[in-house]
Amino acid sequence: MSNEVNKNALRAGTVTAGVTLMTLLSSPAFALTRDDGDDPGPGLSIAETLGLYVAAPIVLFLLIAGLVMAGDRHKKNS
Repeated sequence: MSNEVNKNALRAGTVTAGVTLMTLLSSPAFALTRDDGDDPGPGLSIAETLGLYVAAPIVLFLLIAGLVMAGDRHKKNS
């Protein structure tokens, strides 16, 4: 039992260390340094952000689901 617990603890520690290392390596440490040709545009307003990242995916989901349901209903009536 003790050997199995040690294996699980070692595995958990290894995974935790790996995830921590990958997180640190992918952090945006140099995000403030501008590169050549970097020309950011104006930021989005709150309404534009909500529309782009909330409303648009919901509308697309409903549109696709409606088309699938309409196609399925058409087959059943035939």
